[in-house]
Amino acid sequence: MTDLQVVKERQISKARQWELALNKLYINFCDYSKDVLKSFGDEDIHQARVNCRKLLTLLSILDPEHVVTADLYSTLKQAQKRLGKVRDADVLIASFKDRHNQAKEAGEAKTAKLLKAVIRHQKDKRKKYRKKLAAGLPKLSGKALNEQWEAFLSRDLEALASKRDANVVMRELEVAFEQKKKACKTLFKGPGAESKESFDALHELRIAAKELRYTASAASFALSQKFHAHEDIYKEIQEQLGIINDKRVWLEILQSIGREELGAGRKVWAAFTDSLSAEVLEALHHNEVVQFPGT
Repeated sequence: MTDLQVVKERQISKARQWELALNKLYINFCDYSKDVLKSFGDEDIHQARVNCRKLLTLLSILDPEHVVTADLYSTLKQAQKRLGKVRDADVLIASFKDRHNQAKEAGEAKTAKLLKAVIRHQKDKRKKYRKKLAAGLPKLSGKALNEQWEAFLSRDLEALASKRDANVVMRELEVAFEQKKKACKTLFKGPGAESKESFDALHELRIAAKELRYTASAASFALSQKFHAHEDIYKEIQEQLGIINDKRVWLEILQSIGREELGAGRKVWAAFTDSLSAEVLEALHHNEVVQFPGT
């Protein structure tokens, strides 16, 4: 066998590894998407979204500028966004149901009433998101997508896989994460440690951790051993920062709806929003990713 033939065999083998990994995620995404349309089950939505996210991660490794995979990437991105809207509403509703039950058990009738109004409002929102998902997902995970997918595998994958190294991507993501972490530390040392800028920087750090986690998971077949623990490491980081972000987003949602829309009195509204604000700050002070001053 000539040197050229050896190189070609290696390219085919590498492309085959990518194809197997991609196809597994694609089949999972399509199967869970079908299940989503039957009953909008929490776990089905979660798994459809996760598998879609991993597909987008692998496509970004292969084609970071999305020059070759533009149409395919765009279709999957739309599906992920619509799944994400429903999933985020599911998470908020579940959390506020727990809070509602706790308020009832504690005899806090007015707070329980406020929480029930929030849940009702978000269920109406979720209903709209589900309607859009039901209308769009069949088009985003059906025949047209299958045709795009098969064309990508047969026409583009081998050439893309031969040029890209997932280990290089992981190193680049690590550098980006450390830079964002440094930016957070700098903000925390200044007078605006609890400012919107600081929270936004933490949000960016969470996204960087999420990219590392999903890359370590989706591309594990192509990564060196030293990166194999990264999924668990960055999952923990993402979850810690996610708690801060979720509580902050929930507070912003409450404020965007407004007290009068939810039929809450001034005192109960102030007490609950102050309590949620305190939870945000507590989560910020107790995170172990970027140490907060005085903690």
